[in-house]
Amino acid sequence: MGITKVLCGLIIKDQQILICRRKPEKSLGGYWEFPGGKLEEGETYEECLARELKEELDLRVTVKNHFKTVIYQYDQKTIELISYRCETEDAVIKLVDHDQIEWIEVPDLLKWTLASADVPIAEALIEAYKLSK
Repeated sequence: MGITKVLCGLIIKDQQILICRRKPEKSLGGYWEFPGGKLEEGETYEECLARELKEELDLRVTVKNHFKTVIYQYDQKTIELISYRCETEDAVIKLVDHDQIEWIEVPDLLKWTLASADVPIAEALIEAYKLSK
């Protein structure tokens, strides 16, 4: 079994970052995550992330720069979670794969029950936030 490549968007707007809660019936249901999805054959990372955010949240984003990559072994599979900073001007979000969203302050990320693969990205974001102050 290989590694599944998953892209996630770090969408920051008005000094807050978007996190989404997975629907209870999905794998990792109830956990919060940075939104995104699986890379499909022939896609670039940027194309994948833009497509997934459009499909899952009806959100148009501009994919900016790579932030951090994490390889994480869950019980059933290994994922390579590749995060990119993104920007959006959209104000309305439609929930498809998630049952809730929150815009939160970056320093508060670890107060939420994040999916395990997302935690190192959250920690790096918090550290980068501290350094930027």
